[in-house]
Amino acid sequence: MNEFDTSLTGRRALVTGGGSGIGEAIAATMRAAGAEVRTCDIDPNSGADHICDVGDADAVGELFTRLDDELGGLDICVNNVGVAGPTGPVEEMDPEEFDRCVQINLGGTFRVTREAVRRMRAAGRGSIVNISSTAGHFGYPLRSPYAASKWAVEGLTATWAMELGRHRIRVNCVAPGTIAGARMQGVIDREASAMGVDAAEVKAAYEDQVSMRSFVDATDIAATVAYLCSDAARLINGQIISVDGYTETLRTAFPDDARAGEVDF
Repeated sequence: MNEFDTSLTGRRALVTGGGSGIGEAIAATMRAAGAEVRTCDIDPNSGADHICDVGDADAVGELFTRLDDELGGLDICVNNVGVAGPTGPVEEMDPEEFDRCVQINLGGTFRVTREAVRRMRAAGRGSIVNISSTAGHFGYPLRSPYAASKWAVEGLTATWAMELGRHRIRVNCVAPGTIAGARMQGVIDREASAMGVDAAEVKAAYEDQVSMRSFVDATDIAATVAYLCSDAARLINGQIISVDGYTETLRTAFPDDARAGEVDF
């Protein structure tokens, strides 16, 4: 085996939330590296291979039945699905919205991994990459369900790495910073409008929380995930890897108008 081989040739992979954004970039990068990839997404209008609500255990079971027919097993699982959840102070938080965010971000990661590990143990090896967030290791005022779910995903990563390492199944986590793109620009524009300031000022405030003063591209996340799933990373296990230019803090510059933003860090 070449210890520095980043090829994924012959690997069978699932990327959840793979119909757009980070998930779509991860799937494309893995395919370019030689993997046979299937994606799932809850959005029927996305470009995903399968439609699945990872918050529903029955739907996840049906997804894996289809994957068994198509792939005959699984070597790689990327738990990318995540939702922003509600924004607001804890005393005003809707309990059902809180629970739904945790059900998807945390429960979905559990449900998919539960099925994936059964296939990986049969294969004798595997790589699982969970997608967290810089909100997974900072407090994030007004975004309690999102932050809580991402902190929990990082805890699961360490726990599963310990549990599954003896079976040659590695579990790691990538924590993206603010992803550049249309979604983030929409957040900036809405916040600027609510505050009565220029969008460039809001964008600069977001960039100022990062040491490298830069947003992240989805392809940066995809490259890290693909590396972690390759033989070049064969002894990397239980790690939380931030791809963010080094986030120093999560800003809450305008707490009275927090509902204007819906950003996922």
